[in-house]
Amino acid sequence: MPEDVRSIAHDVLRHRIGLTYEAEAENVDVEKIIDEILSKVNVP
Repeated sequence: MPEDVRSIAHDVLRHRIGLTYEAEAENVDVEKIIDEILSKVNVP
């Protein structure tokens, strides 16, 4: 179910996203990146 995927997405993806030095210097947040990805994916 889409709700199930969204509920575990942060736990699953958090350690898979590696920030560049530039992103870390600009205080980019991995959680916000995941939120942005989830907001762009259409739920069937």
